[in-house]
Amino acid sequence: MNKRVYFLMIVAFVVGMVELIIGGILDLIANDLHVGLGQVGFLITIFSLIFAVGAPILLILTAGIERKQLTLISLAVFLVGNLVTVFSPTYTVVFIGRVISALSGALLIILCLTIAPSIVQPKYRGRAIGIVSMGVSASIVLGLPIGLMLGNAFGWRSPFILIIVLTVLSMIGVMFLMEKVDPKPSSPIKEQLATLKNRRILFGQAITFFFLAGHTTLYAYLTPFAKTILGVDGTWVSVIYMIFGIAAVSGGGVGGYLSDTFGPKRTIMLTTILFAAVMLIIPHATFAMPVFLVILVIWGIISWTLAPATQSYLINLSPETSDIQQSLNNSALHLGIAFGSLVGGVVIEHGSVEQNETVGGLFILFSIGAAIISIYGQRQPKKMQKLKD
Repeated sequence: MNKRVYFLMIVAFVVGMVELIIGGILDLIANDLHVGLGQVGFLITIFSLIFAVGAPILLILTAGIERKQLTLISLAVFLVGNLVTVFSPTYTVVFIGRVISALSGALLIILCLTIAPSIVQPKYRGRAIGIVSMGVSASIVLGLPIGLMLGNAFGWRSPFILIIVLTVLSMIGVMFLMEKVDPKPSSPIKEQLATLKNRRILFGQAITFFFLAGHTTLYAYLTPFAKTILGVDGTWVSVIYMIFGIAAVSGGGVGGYLSDTFGPKRTIMLTTILFAAVMLIIPHATFAMPVFLVILVIWGIISWTLAPATQSYLINLSPETSDIQQSLNNSALHLGIAFGSLVGGVVIEHGSVEQNETVGGLFILFSIGAAIISIYGQRQPKKMQKLKD
């Protein structure tokens, strides 16, 4: 295995941290900029939305640029976006910084995922993609607690200062460690979207969208939830996020094991049903911290158990368009995060944070429905069914 793959995983981790890092410091930003929690939550929404939509478009627009050069340019733009955020005096300027970071970050993640398999031997390509994907998933679940701890200790701008330092180090690493990588043609957007005409693929992608939307409706606002419902201070909130992050990272391994052992279809159904139950149980588990922490660990593990099974299912469903399905699934994931954070902000602004977990649970029920339609909604010949399983 080429050691540069692990460096690409680190780059993906640094970039991915920015997406949800605001979730842990919502109240700090709101107080400093004199805006509501919902408005600050929208900074997550816009980032994830641009991340989902921008990645495939930017990859096509930059198809002819040498990959090392493009990575350096993207990192430089990403650096500018975070500098704008750090020195922003108003909410509007923070918003602009998030847009710049999202556009460049979206391209960087896709570049890492496409460069990794091109610099290893063919037999290691799947493993290379998996290593970079691990960096992405780890950043999503660990970025928030890292931001929370730094924000509470040094102010809400400090997590972005860390990102700036790590981005500069990443640029130096790309400059001296990475070799030139020739660009490869990418599939047109029209060709990618055309695969969604297949009903099973469409609802297969919807599983991820609704699942992440339900998860993020509460997770993006876990700080105000913990402080309001559990009555804990910043230190305990940090502990809660760290426990959740460790559990969530392990969830990917659990999902891979279950998918290999029981098959992706059974794993998808089991995960979505258990997750719906957990989301609906959370309001009744806040009476005692030990009980809540047990549910929190289960929630964390299950939240990332779905990803390996869904990706395996989509690849089995359409092996000839497996690359396209992985790209679309990445977009579905970030669209789910964007939609969930938006809905969660609306619930807080017009209702109460106590209602977020209930609304999130309803989206998980939609995820179960999408899974049933995709997996069982269309019969196939037995021979073909065995092949896909």
